[in-house]
Amino acid sequence: MPEAFSESACGPAPYRTMQPSDSMPDTVAAKLSVQELSAWYGEKQVLIRVSLDIPERQVTAIIGPSGCGKSTLIRCFNRMHELVPAAKHRGSIQLDGEDIYANGVDPVLIRRRIGMVFQKPNPFPMMSIRDNVLAGLRLTSTRRADTDAIVERALQQAALWSEVKDRLGEPGTGLSGGQQQRLCIARALAVEPDVLLMDEPCSALDPIATTRIEDLLTTLRERYTIIIVTHNMQQAARVSQKTAFLLQGELVEFTETDALFTKPKDKRTEDYVTGKFG
Repeated sequence: MPEAFSESACGPAPYRTMQPSDSMPDTVAAKLSVQELSAWYGEKQVLIRVSLDIPERQVTAIIGPSGCGKSTLIRCFNRMHELVPAAKHRGSIQLDGEDIYANGVDPVLIRRRIGMVFQKPNPFPMMSIRDNVLAGLRLTSTRRADTDAIVERALQQAALWSEVKDRLGEPGTGLSGGQQQRLCIARALAVEPDVLLMDEPCSALDPIATTRIEDLLTTLRERYTIIIVTHNMQQAARVSQKTAFLLQGELVEFTETDALFTKPKDKRTEDYVTGKFG
């Protein structure tokens, strides 16, 4: 069952809600701009008027307790939310100033520009390492391409090339868990997205593999805009430049990571990051 189905019912919180102008300084270029986004599964509302601007070529972390709407939020970013029966949304999401939900916009192309890496490594079974990397490209592109160069580039970017370059014909499922997750990152990068969404990508990995992924994010943000959902607040502090805190479907606070963890403006944020709940 998708995480979104287990999310608790959302209701208004008693504290000041965040205004769009609070999201980030005007001087920072926004790659994704979200305005008044609400989302439902049937009659159950899981996001409440969320507004924020995601800065370009930075890592933005999204934190909050289970059921607060984190995964639903990023699934709205690449139009996966609409794949769930009875799911709906209201509000605006713009990528480079263009509405991704506008009439005539192909959701498949949006998912190419906004890639996703899931919580559990999911290399395609019965496919080689090489074919796993190329799978997304073959689904979304009609142009002829130098596939060997694409495979090498994507695996290099995912810090996996040196470990698998002599075994590209072997099944992707034969790799270790950490390697499988980096293979999934390579698969997302092969189509050269603008934005990379990561939904708790390290939760199923050991500490060594987690460190490899975190180190990789530092390199990838030089080229990509990255949004990572994580339950691990230490991880958010290590890898991100900005952090958003969600609670019961509401965006409570969104600011520079250091400020959010050391000088939160909202009492609910302070209670969460100091471990009083969650």
